[in-house]
Amino acid sequence: MPASTTMTIRISPDVKDKLGRLAQGTRRSRAFLASEAVEAYVDRELEIIDGIQRGLADVAAGRTVPHDEAMVELQAAIDATRSGRA
Repeated sequence: MPASTTMTIRISPDVKDKLGRLAQGTRRSRAFLASEAVEAYVDRELEIIDGIQRGLADVAAGRTVPHDEAMVELQAAIDATRSGRA
């Protein structure tokens, strides 16, 4: 088991009750479920931040496509798909 550390957080009584119900229903501890939820949230938010930073780097490097050009390509792909089904 990997090393862990303790952190104290404040949550509303309603969330604590819901977490308790979830813990009972899944036979997991509230601490385990809270840790899993925080980990999933942090991973998701970091992915978003990393994507934004990559996008900003692309803009700075000029690796972008003007909106009008992208829309023309997208519409051509849609038209090609529709004509393929007809």
